[in-house]
Amino acid sequence: MVTSNLINNPSSTSTATFSKSNYQYPINASSLLNNRALHHLSALPTKVSTFSKFHGYPLGLSSTHTSQVHDSSSKFSHLSTVYAFPPGFSPKPISHIPRAATDPEANPEAESSVPEPNTKSKSKSNTLQLAIVFGFWYFQNIVFNIYNKKVLNIFPFPWLLASFQLFVGSIWMFILWSLKLQPCPKISKPFIIALLGPALFHTIGHISACVSFSKVAVSFTHVIKSSEPVFSVVFSSFLGDTYPLQVWLSILPIVLGCSLAAVTEVSFNFQGLGGALISNVGFVLRNIYSKRSLQSFKEVNGLNLYGWISIISLLYLFPVAIFVEGSQWIQGYHKAIQAVGKPSTLYIWMLLSGVFYHLYNQSSYQALDEISPLTFSVGNTMKRVVVIISTILVFRNPVRPLNALGSAIAIFGTFLYSQASASKKKGSEKKD
Repeated sequence: MVTSNLINNPSSTSTATFSKSNYQYPINASSLLNNRALHHLSALPTKVSTFSKFHGYPLGLSSTHTSQVHDSSSKFSHLSTVYAFPPGFSPKPISHIPRAATDPEANPEAESSVPEPNTKSKSKSNTLQLAIVFGFWYFQNIVFNIYNKKVLNIFPFPWLLASFQLFVGSIWMFILWSLKLQPCPKISKPFIIALLGPALFHTIGHISACVSFSKVAVSFTHVIKSSEPVFSVVFSSFLGDTYPLQVWLSILPIVLGCSLAAVTEVSFNFQGLGGALISNVGFVLRNIYSKRSLQSFKEVNGLNLYGWISIISLLYLFPVAIFVEGSQWIQGYHKAIQAVGKPSTLYIWMLLSGVFYHLYNQSSYQALDEISPLTFSVGNTMKRVVVIISTILVFRNPVRPLNALGSAIAIFGTFLYSQASASKKKGSEKKD
């Protein structure tokens, strides 16, 4: 028989007997422990230390004495004595929920009991978000192309207009950075050096497209610019990339459609055709060069990257614009004012072309962040269709049946290319 005296008040003690097997353990407990608690302790002798931690030790009751009743493997009461945890606290949180109810491994049915999210509502929200992104992107692109062409029709100086559009975009980014609406990236010498190449090719692509817009119909320029995947595959192949046969086959209708559209174009002009082709080369080289030179600056988001490319492109372009056509600007300005009647009209058109040029590029970067590259590529293809149809309706450009057929074939080829290139990426990811 083992007896443990638990002293709270020397004058007031009570004795409780706990039976385990054939042995009895009379314990003198304080009057603070009622008979119900003692009965609970006798039923679960291994939980006494845990009970002490939840309810605190009564005055005069130490964990050292209580541990004589327990298995020697229990260490929690010893920890509370050594580290002096306050009454009512334990060194480790204790959960009253069984492990099987919370641990998926212990209870596989626990995962299935969690209600699944409403997939239909989630799908509807994603569709709505995608529609908003594409809606803004298309609208801004249409507005830019319309007012860009309106300015060039009365003020045919693409070098100055292209410079002004880059200037507006640069001011726009400085406003966003100043108001902290967009986090300003950290500028370093290696970052600026890495941007010099992409900015140069962006400048070539932008000014060449603007020259093409000034010489031919907007719809024709966009049909030729839809051949950009052809240049992308060719230049990337020279640099060591390999493409499956389906990618090469997808660019054949692009070449065929662009050729048919060029031959049947009413407003055909070699400068317009050359400008659109050079623009494709410039933007393809910008994309290729950006992947190689900006690998170590992935922390810079797409919008900030485009902002700094615009600023450096402006520094590239404007001095050359002064040299190429600066002597004609004043005379051309007076002719433009005579054509529109009010100077404010010309100013508003130029400002709209500059603002929406930057906005549609900004939206394209944001759309690329929100959606997959394949969806973006398909959306970009459909964007050209929407822009071509819109500008034909606005400017009432005559379209021959063969010209429309060639444009459709070229656009369809671009769609096939986006599908083929997407399957190539999936195949390379599976190999990795």
